[in-house]
Amino acid sequence: MSAIGSPRLADVARIAGVSLATASRALFQPLLVREGTRQRVLAASAMLGYVPHGAARALATRRSHTIGAVFPPVDNPIFASSTHALAQELAAAGYTLLLASHDYDLHAELAATKVLVERGAEGLVLVGNDHLPETYAVLARMGAPYELTWSIDPSGLHHSVGLSHRGASIRIAQHLLDLGHRQIAVVAGDTRHNDRAAERLAGVRDALAAHGLELPPDRVVEAKFSVANGREAMAKLLEQAPGFTAVVAGNDPLAMGAWFECQARGIAVPRAMSIVGFDDIELAAHIAPGLTTVHVPSAEIGRLAARRLLARLAGQSVPRMMELPAPVVVRGTTAPPPGVANA
Repeated sequence: MSAIGSPRLADVARIAGVSLATASRALFQPLLVREGTRQRVLAASAMLGYVPHGAARALATRRSHTIGAVFPPVDNPIFASSTHALAQELAAAGYTLLLASHDYDLHAELAATKVLVERGAEGLVLVGNDHLPETYAVLARMGAPYELTWSIDPSGLHHSVGLSHRGASIRIAQHLLDLGHRQIAVVAGDTRHNDRAAERLAGVRDALAAHGLELPPDRVVEAKFSVANGREAMAKLLEQAPGFTAVVAGNDPLAMGAWFECQARGIAVPRAMSIVGFDDIELAAHIAPGLTTVHVPSAEIGRLAARRLLARLAGQSVPRMMELPAPVVVRGTTAPPPGVANA
């Protein structure tokens, strides 16, 4: 084993009982070795937890000037702006962004992380706080910095830059409560595979509980983030638990879907139904009425993640946790509930 505890190709060769050159061929040119030899090398590699380092194979200095990032679907406009800012900031410093994506699947995230490490990424950017222990193990063996983004890590174990989704959700739910709403429903994201969605739903419950109110189970519908799913979820809420006067959506596309369903049913927004979102994507300010939502500084998250990683690669120290503000932006989709003139 190497002195710093990170397994090397020489360790794999020793365990497999082959030369260093044979171990290299078994991993990177498998057609050049016998199958039995290849299997011994693969078994030794798996036992040691060896991950090939692309930069080490290419450059003795192990400097590739690349940073890897693993994001949920980048067709989501909120992630697209963050990714763009991250890439621009890295490019200005002479670094290239290697981007991988997954559909809220932690095992797919692990596989993508391994690939980026093998390609020689000097640092990694991940989204949220929910990751498999194996992913952290790969990052630890890599011995290079990584940043958790979008969420802040309350444990302080990991470097993170983002916002408190729970706190922001409490604030936007409080906006509805201040207007006089007491019957509130939620179109949440899929909380099983998304810690941000879970924290946003928890924030609504916290805000209601502070006023002695509960969020009934039939007033919550979870859906994947999209306008179509938001509309379907709103229809389900109206059918199974009517009587609410406000809806908190897990993100802006879900909120827009809820708004479209109200429009189709002749439910006036905001006179008969208030709707709030989360993220403040560009379209939120341009629909009529404009969407009340939480402003998430998506581009700033990307820029700061890049700056923090670059600083750490240069041997500088950065705060372990960096929380960004996420203010409520009040627009036209919220008003006092029917029968309440002022709030």
